[in-house]
Amino acid sequence: MKYKHDLSSHVVLLHSNDIHSRLEQASKISTYITEERRMVGSDRLLVVDCGDHMDRMRMETEGSDGRVNIELMNEAGYEAAAIGNNEGLTYSKEELERAYRSYARFPALCANLFDRESGELPEWLLPRLIINKNGWRIGLTSVTAQYDSFYSLLGWEARDPFAAAAEQIEWLRPRVDVVVVVSHLGLSMDERMAEQIGGIDLILGAHTHHLLLEPIMIGDTTICAAGKFGEHLGRVEIAMDPISERPVFRASCVPMAAYAEDPEAAAIISGFRETGERRMSRVIARLDAPLPVQSERESPLGNLLAAGLRRWTDAEIGIVNAGQLLGGLAQGDVTEAQLHALCPSPINPCRMLLSGRHIRIALEEALLPEFVEMPIRGFGFRGLVLGTLAVDGMEIVYNPELPAYGKIVDMKVAGAPFDEDRSYIVGTIDMFTFGAGYKSLKEGREISYCLPEFIRNVLAEQLIDQAAVKGASVSRWSIG
Repeated sequence: MKYKHDLSSHVVLLHSNDIHSRLEQASKISTYITEERRMVGSDRLLVVDCGDHMDRMRMETEGSDGRVNIELMNEAGYEAAAIGNNEGLTYSKEELERAYRSYARFPALCANLFDRESGELPEWLLPRLIINKNGWRIGLTSVTAQYDSFYSLLGWEARDPFAAAAEQIEWLRPRVDVVVVVSHLGLSMDERMAEQIGGIDLILGAHTHHLLLEPIMIGDTTICAAGKFGEHLGRVEIAMDPISERPVFRASCVPMAAYAEDPEAAAIISGFRETGERRMSRVIARLDAPLPVQSERESPLGNLLAAGLRRWTDAEIGIVNAGQLLGGLAQGDVTEAQLHALCPSPINPCRMLLSGRHIRIALEEALLPEFVEMPIRGFGFRGLVLGTLAVDGMEIVYNPELPAYGKIVDMKVAGAPFDEDRSYIVGTIDMFTFGAGYKSLKEGREISYCLPEFIRNVLAEQLIDQAAVKGASVSRWSIG
């Protein structure tokens, strides 16, 4: 079926992605949306988010289980939001249902995330949506990255996103004027989708934080994306070519730097900040002495986290990068808010079997400035630099004057000589399994992830154990 539209009868589609709880930027986006709605009218404006709006690094988000993000989207007038991995993997199913069913005034979209027990999409999660704007019928569907080994631990089944998208597009195509895929897969996957699946007019991208100042055209499909952190807002004008009778798009990314925060949105942020501070003021431990941390060398708080990972995963060795910790702890009370501030990353513990040779490579690299000072982005990491490796269950003797990859002169595990030819059970973090930073740690086998716990949960348990706190001051690394 074909539909004819005058070129002047266009619709404006605004799209955000990967805001990651940069709430002030979301407030600026609200200002722009309000201005655009005033100019073009509500019936000609459609606003969607492509996922990863929530990020538990912010106290307001952590302290409200993501409600602050939902309320900001409500205030701005979003009409649909995709589920990104930061929503799907850092909250339980129950928390997500409460956020979207109880508070959202817009539908959540995802066609490939199914309840593992029932085999169905939950009622609050739609696989597709048709929105009428100015005489147009706009069909939306959404897919998210298929991290099924993680999702399964939270009771989800993440199915093949291409198969899910194709099914929804086949249903939508004869019923709408424009088919839009709100994708949280990443740019390379979006390009493949455009090449392999027919019937898509527009892909709005996310996940890999790519900023497309000019859209990409692949066949009849236009691909757009607006970067990260709310620094830009995507804007697409949709009109109909009277000759081909196909939709045509004029796409751009609008910088948000010059826009002021929306007063109502700013008030929402302020209110949830106060709520979060009260909720997270609970004292979880009391320290008799400070626990400092340094990213470039061994320190007690890093040792405590490494010991916690070893204990949590029942491993022989604990390994974690010191850059996970953004500050130390002073003597006295430790609150949930303090622990969240110094360990904000939504990173999970994991257990693996890793060869001695790969362990040694990583430990040698932990003595080199190019690794210790390496900036890291993504993979759930919310710090600045990689940092050295904190360990537990090991004793390491090294000579800093020796050449790179030959500085370690002796190692022991539980008092026994280290054996490069055997495999050890290692308690570490999921980030390393993605090949981030110390790449040899990606070579683990029999990997099991611990969800929904984050490494700050591990640290909290260690802080209430006086013996563990005292043991953190015992050196694992020594010069010899």
